Amino acid sequence: MKVPRSGNGTRVGFGFPAGLTMVAANFGLMTKQPMRMSHLFLRTLRDDPADEDVDSAKLLIRAGYVRKVAPGIFSWLPLGLRMLDHVESIIREELEPTGAQEVHMPALLPREPYERTHRWEEYGDNMFRLKDMHDADYLLAPTHEEMFTLMAKNMYSSYKDLPLFLYQIQTKYRDEARPRAGLIRGREFIMEDGYSFTVDEEGLKKQYELQRKAYKRIYNRLGVKYQIVHAFSGPMGGSVSEEFQAPLEIGEDTYAVSPAGNAWNVEALKTPVVPDVDFSKTPAPAEKPTPGSKTIATLVDQANKLYPRSDRPWQASDILKNVIVALKHPDGTTTLAAIGLPGDRDVDLKRVEAALSPAEVSEATAEQVAKYPYLVPGYIGPRVLGPQKADKDGNEEIPYYIDAHVAKGSAWLTGADKPETHVTDLVYGRDFEATGVIEAAQVREGDQSPDGSGALRFQRGVEIGQIFQLGLKYSKALDFTVLDQNGKPAIVWMGSYGIGVSRVLACIAEYHHDDKGLALPVEVAPYQVYVLTAGKKPEAEQESEKISQTLSDAGVDVLYDDRKASAGIKFKDSELLGMPVVVVVGRDFLSDGLVEVRNRATGESVKVDSSKVAQTVTDLLARLREEEDSQNGEDYDA
Repeated sequence: MKVPRSGNGTRVGFGFPAGLTMVAANFGLMTKQPMRMSHLFLRTLRDDPADEDVDSAKLLIRAGYVRKVAPGIFSWLPLGLRMLDHVESIIREELEPTGAQEVHMPALLPREPYERTHRWEEYGDNMFRLKDMHDADYLLAPTHEEMFTLMAKNMYSSYKDLPLFLYQIQTKYRDEARPRAGLIRGREFIMEDGYSFTVDEEGLKKQYELQRKAYKRIYNRLGVKYQIVHAFSGPMGGSVSEEFQAPLEIGEDTYAVSPAGNAWNVEALKTPVVPDVDFSKTPAPAEKPTPGSKTIATLVDQANKLYPRSDRPWQASDILKNVIVALKHPDGTTTLAAIGLPGDRDVDLKRVEAALSPAEVSEATAEQVAKYPYLVPGYIGPRVLGPQKADKDGNEEIPYYIDAHVAKGSAWLTGADKPETHVTDLVYGRDFEATGVIEAAQVREGDQSPDGSGALRFQRGVEIGQIFQLGLKYSKALDFTVLDQNGKPAIVWMGSYGIGVSRVLACIAEYHHDDKGLALPVEVAPYQVYVLTAGKKPEAEQESEKISQTLSDAGVDVLYDDRKASAGIKFKDSELLGMPVVVVVGRDFLSDGLVEVRNRATGESVKVDSSKVAQTVTDLLARLREEEDSQNGEDYDA
C-alpha cells in the first residue's frame, strides 16, 4: 500500500494522523488539489552545474529535485522528495508480501557492537567515527547488521518466532574519499536494508530466494535495467553474495559477462582450473646472467638475445613475475606478502584484497622491501619466499601466493634473487611451492568464463543493490541463539539485503532523459501530468485550471503551471522536469476548443476536444504503465 498523501503531495500525518486524513477525505472535508507552480518551492536552472560529471546529477539539480550542499551531500527539494517517496513506496509494496516488517534504527551508533564483530577495524577509513562529550566512541552507520541482530536477539528466543524479516529505509554514511556522479557515489545516501533470521541454513536459503525475487520485481517496476552478478562479500561476510548492477557506462564497477549470460564481479571471478603439466622431461633449473633486466620487457629482449629458444621466441607469458604487496591488518599492523603470476598479466589489487580480506592491500614501498635483504628488486624469485623461506620454527618470513593461472608442473623464467641474474626451468611443484593459490591477476576481455560457455566480455555498471547469505558471522559474534525443536540452543542463520534507494533514483534519471531534460516513468515521476497555458488569455487560463482540477478529481497527480511566465519558459520547464504527460491549452482551444496532450518521452501528441482531455490523459497514462511493465521484464536478469 502506498503512503497516503494529501492533495499537495506531502505525507499525511503532519497535522492529521493518516487515518483521520483519509476519513476526512472520504467525507468530502478534503479534496485532492493540483500543485500550482506558483506555490511550488522550485527554481530551475538553464545551465548545467559545472562541478557535476554525469547527466543524472546535472538534470536533477537543474530541474530542482536536489541541491548540492557539499561533495557527496545533497538536500532533497519537494520534487525530489516526491520522486523518492514513490521509489520507497514501490519497495514497501513488494517487500510486505514477503512477510517483511519495517522498523527504523538510529544512524548514530555505539562502538561496542561493531567491535564484537571486528567491523570497527575492518571497515577502514570510510567509516565516520566520532566521540561524544564523555569521550565515548560512536559511528555514523554505513550499515546495520549488528543492531538488527541485537534487536531480534532482545525480542525473540524460540524457533517458533522464526523466520523473521525486518527492514528499514534510512540514511547511511560513508566517508568516500572521492564522491562523484551526484547521488551515485555520495557520503550520505538513502538505503533500504533488510535482514532475515532463520533457525537453519535451509531457512536462510529460502529467505534469500524470496527476497531475491522481490528485488527483481522492484527493479522491474522502477524501470531500471539490471544484471544479477556473482559478488564478493567483503567486510559484510557470508558465503554467498550477489549484486544487482545497472548497466551504465558511467558506473565505477566492472563486471564480466559470459556468452551464457552469467555475470561476475571481477573480484569474485574464479579462473577455470588449469591442468597440471608433466615436468618429467624439464631440465634442472639453471641461473643465467641477465644484465639490465629489471622489467618484463627488458628481460624478454635479453633472453631472446642471450638464450634463444629452439622452438619459439621468449615472451612475457614465459616469465613468472613476483610482486611484493603490503597488507594492512585490522589491528593496524602491516606485513608483506608476495604474489607470483605470469609476466603478461598485471596484479589486480582489488582481487588480491578480496582473497586476503580483511587486510587492505597496496603495493609495497621501496622502504618496506628494503627491510628484507634477500629481496633483490627486479630479480625476486620464489626460492626465498613462502614455504621456501621457513625458519626453524616453521614460520614463514613472507607468505607467497601463486595466481590461479599458474599450473602445477609449469616451468618458468624468473628471478634468481641475485642482481642481474634470472633462473630458467624453475618448476612450480618441483622446485618451489606456494603458501596458497589465489585470484590475483587482472581479468582480461576474452578470458574463458567459469561456466564454460566461452570468452568473457566486460560491462560497466552501477551497483544498485546487493544481497548476502551472511550465515552465522553476526549471530555468533553477538551470541544470538534460540531454542530449537528439541529445546537446545541453536545459533540463528542470517541474511542481509540492501537497495541503494537514492542511487536507484539517479539511475532512473540516467535511463530516462533526453537532450531536453528528464522523461520519467509514470510510477516514479513526482507528478503524472504537467498542465500549462500557452498565452495569457483568461479563457485559456480558466480552462487549464478546470482541466487540472478535473484530472485531480480523477486521482491523477497534477502539476499546474499557473505562473505569469512566457509560453517558451513553460514549455522548457515541462521538458526539463520530465512529467510523463504534458497538457497544453493555447491557441487551438481559443479557436477550435482543442487541447494538446503530449507524451513527454516520445514527443507524440494529439489534439482533442477539451471535454475529452481527462479521458485521453487517463487512457494515455494507462497505456504508458502497460508499456513500462512490458519493457521491464525478466530479460534484464540474464
